[in-house]
Amino acid sequence: MTVEQNVLQQHSQKHQQTLLNQLREVTGTTDVQLLQQALQVSNGDLAEAVAFLTEKNAKAPQEDDTAYYQTSQVASDRYISVGSQADTNVIDLTGDDKDDLQRAIALSLEESNRAFRETGITDEEQAISRVLEASIAENKASLKRTHTEVWSDSPNPHDRKRVDTCPVGLKNVGNTCWFSAVIQSLFNLLEFQRLVLHYSPPARVHDLPRNQKEHRNLPFMQELRILFSLMVGSKRKYVDPSRAVEILKDAFKSSESQQQDVSEFTHKLLDWLEDAFQMKAEEDREGEKPKNPMVELFYGRFLAVGVLEGKKFENTEMFGQYPLQVNGFKDLHECLEAAMIEGEIESLHSAENTARSGQEHWFTELPPVLTFELSRFEFNQALGRPEKIHNKLEFPSMLYMDRYMDRNREVTRIKREEIRRLKEHLTLLQQRLERYLSYGSGPKRFPLADVLQYAMEFASSKPVCTSPVEDIDSSAPPGGTTGQPLSQPSTAEQDPLPPLESSGSASVPTPAATAGQQQRVPIHKPFTQSRLPPDLPMHPAPRHITDEELRVLEGCLHRWRSEVENDTRDLQGSINRIHRTIELMYSDKSMMQVPYRLHAVLVHEGQANAGHYWAYIYDPHQRCWMKYNDISVTKSSWEELVRDSFGGYRNASAYCLMYINDKKPFLIEEEFDKETGQVLGGMDKLPPDLKQHVRGDNEMFEKEVQEWDALQIRKAQQEKLALAAAAAAAAAAAAAAAASTPAASSTSSSSPQPMSIDSSPPDNTVAQPEPEYMEQPSPTNDSKHLQEDTERAISRAAAEQEGRSPEALLNAAIKLEYARLLRFAQEDTPPENDYRLQHVIVYLIQNQAPKKILERTLLTQFADRNLAFDERCKSIMSVARAKLDLIKPEEVNMDEYEMWHQGYQNFRETTILMMIGLELFQKTNYTEALMYLIYSYQYNKELLSKGQYRGHDDELLGHYRRECLLKLNEQAAAMFELGEEPDVTTGIAIMNDLVVPCIPLLLIHDAERDLLAVEDMRNRWCSYLGQEMEPNLQEKLTDFLPKLLDCSTEIKSFHDPPKLPSYSTLELSERFSRVMAAMGRVPSDGR
Repeated sequence: MTVEQNVLQQHSQKHQQTLLNQLREVTGTTDVQLLQQALQVSNGDLAEAVAFLTEKNAKAPQEDDTAYYQTSQVASDRYISVGSQADTNVIDLTGDDKDDLQRAIALSLEESNRAFRETGITDEEQAISRVLEASIAENKASLKRTHTEVWSDSPNPHDRKRVDTCPVGLKNVGNTCWFSAVIQSLFNLLEFQRLVLHYSPPARVHDLPRNQKEHRNLPFMQELRILFSLMVGSKRKYVDPSRAVEILKDAFKSSESQQQDVSEFTHKLLDWLEDAFQMKAEEDREGEKPKNPMVELFYGRFLAVGVLEGKKFENTEMFGQYPLQVNGFKDLHECLEAAMIEGEIESLHSAENTARSGQEHWFTELPPVLTFELSRFEFNQALGRPEKIHNKLEFPSMLYMDRYMDRNREVTRIKREEIRRLKEHLTLLQQRLERYLSYGSGPKRFPLADVLQYAMEFASSKPVCTSPVEDIDSSAPPGGTTGQPLSQPSTAEQDPLPPLESSGSASVPTPAATAGQQQRVPIHKPFTQSRLPPDLPMHPAPRHITDEELRVLEGCLHRWRSEVENDTRDLQGSINRIHRTIELMYSDKSMMQVPYRLHAVLVHEGQANAGHYWAYIYDPHQRCWMKYNDISVTKSSWEELVRDSFGGYRNASAYCLMYINDKKPFLIEEEFDKETGQVLGGMDKLPPDLKQHVRGDNEMFEKEVQEWDALQIRKAQQEKLALAAAAAAAAAAAAAAAASTPAASSTSSSSPQPMSIDSSPPDNTVAQPEPEYMEQPSPTNDSKHLQEDTERAISRAAAEQEGRSPEALLNAAIKLEYARLLRFAQEDTPPENDYRLQHVIVYLIQNQAPKKILERTLLTQFADRNLAFDERCKSIMSVARAKLDLIKPEEVNMDEYEMWHQGYQNFRETTILMMIGLELFQKTNYTEALMYLIYSYQYNKELLSKGQYRGHDDELLGHYRRECLLKLNEQAAAMFELGEEPDVTTGIAIMNDLVVPCIPLLLIHDAERDLLAVEDMRNRWCSYLGQEMEPNLQEKLTDFLPKLLDCSTEIKSFHDPPKLPSYSTLELSERFSRVMAAMGRVPSDGR
């Protein structure tokens, strides 16, 4: 076959595929054979084919084996958007008029055909155009977004800096997570990476492109090369693929926006790459058939062997991505078995020529990269929309393809027949076992062994010869008192009765006594009244049974139960052996010669109309799985892959599996230098032109980093100068205060002045300012609370050390105060009584601060000028200040001192954030509470990383942070459900501005309850996809959902932390105690 013939054949196949796609989209029919039959009957006329399918008058196909069994890949009609623009040509299809239906179909086909005739662009290409334009528009719109939105870059370039040789991510430029997932999977095929990087366009590219393919494919290949080169050598954590996406966008003409189905994008991407390499191959050929590396890498061949109406046929056909149905199968092998056999194929193996039709597929040549497209979307004809299949589907990390190869055809058929026979036998055994495990003829059934055991227990119970109701007084109160006891009670146990009505020996009450008893108010005895008499058995029992009957019955029941248990055990053993035999049917060496190792899994989370994509890719050099989620690239595990990819657990599941031939290591091997034999890595991989481009981009990024660092240095210098100026001003003020000390002390008793630790010591060095909580401007606030504690300690010391010097009194008072605070620090208190808030020393003791830090802190407390109300306190204050001045820098490290007190200040600020957040949550003001709870949780996490007693209960904070997000999600969803424009806008704004930016905070630590909360929120919004709604609501939902479903843990941007008010120690302690008493317990279920 010549090249021209080959091109014509490929064009014919693509045209037929286009017709099939159009027919499937119009009718909703997914049966490929039925669609092909309709096209054949109508001779390619779409209108007649639609009429053929809608009226369900299918006729027998013409005996054209080749045309009927022309196998084509099942392209998807699944589009991930619920938004669409209304057509002006509207036909009412709500009635029963078939003419309206036919006119609607004809109009749809006419529009589709006219667009194809005018532009030469297929519907599939237009669909891709829609998503590309949406991506570019989203990318441009992102430039206008505020810092509170989740898609913006961090202004700090260090946050965007690549760490060592960590793989480079791809920025989501607007609903392009599908692009990232596919490109990363292909990029990590090192052979494919080399082909793209070293691709050189044909020589005639310098002339004007001759056709549309060249005009589209060659610029795209150049941008793909640049993108790959940046992914190899960039110093950025992630790169922007906008230019490659924009090249794709320019190739088509469309104005509608739609998120693209990845399977169709991958189909089209490989087509473009194949065309680009085909042009190069045709130019390089020297009289021989050109080899296309894309075809050799991704395309294989299979043999279709079948019978059509009694006539056998064989056709060899090419395939790329192999489509597999998911619904109804539990693992990948079951999907493959079903895909390899179509129709009834018994006649294939028999000499008789029956009228049955069917076919088998046998691979004759497998590609090095074997890609399976899992059909997890299906069109619901009743609802008129696509739906996602969430069923669980398992797949192995190593897949042996021997059983599907043509060379093993006869062996596989024998094994399949054996498996079929074993499964029939297995079905019979399971039916028999079910009769034992679900015994009975009524609606409720039980295991037969248990039924026999229950019968044995009944027969062995103590016999009672009375009726089960005759010992119960019908007039007894509901509490359970009985009119006549089973045995005569003692006098002390009987209720006291009037003397005339009592009968000491009577066992049955007289009528008079009964009447009198009914007139009395019964005395309730809660512990004895409902207790069963000792002779009454706990279970029903036979009325009359002799010992001989019991012996015979027990013997029979024991024997029958043993027989049943043995039969059940034998059946279960036989079933397990058959399962094991089936599992090992293909485990012999001859059927393990074609190994394919799992290279990449492309995952979709969401519903059919919207979702998020990411990829798991195996790194053979680190021997671990990597998760590629847009800009985030992290190490993962097989367990995480299984959780996200098998399906059945969440809305996430694999839709594409990429296997590579394990016997062809060149696919993932690094390139070696031909001269030195060293592995080429990083920039050494790149051709000269790309190396230059990457160097230029890295220089731009390094310049951005340098400018940022210079800006930060300038800011730090400015802050340092400002602090120095403030310190100088404080020193001058202190000097002035020292000069006027006598005047100040004369008025101190009537008007106490603010305490200042900034006064100059004797050596004229400026002392460091003490923390706020150690000095307050007025004795009515913290200073008064601290002053009272200090004066109390001084009074106790003076009482115990009467007549001692001020220094001795100071030492005694400090010891007493320390002992008091030490008791608080060691006391086990509930969360609402947190003594750390009442005194810094409690915090320091619990966190094992050095002794020198504790001593200086206590000295500072006793050096407070507000103590100078009497001579004794004044003298002790003076001694304490003198001791502070005498402390040398080498004795107490001031940097360490300040670090401990800054830690306590951070603890207080975190407490204030937590307290306000919980108070707002208690008042159901979730919008304002969220930021307080978010920041208190983050700050508290940092505190706890330094010590157990540095912060608060992280489980409590995590619970209310999670609950606040769930409440906001509930509010936003309720507003969306109202359907009114202001409510919908407000609800979406709550999600975009508050909830969505916080989702990565819940995902980053992978806590189970946080993950479940995120899943609850996503499920709530995904549930709307299956509901009818106005187009504007569909558009808003479609635009919003990808952000909610983004699984990236990258914290891209966020609100500024709330500004905190100042609280005195007493006020903070009291308010914190109140809110913790009300909300300081996490429910046992965490909700």
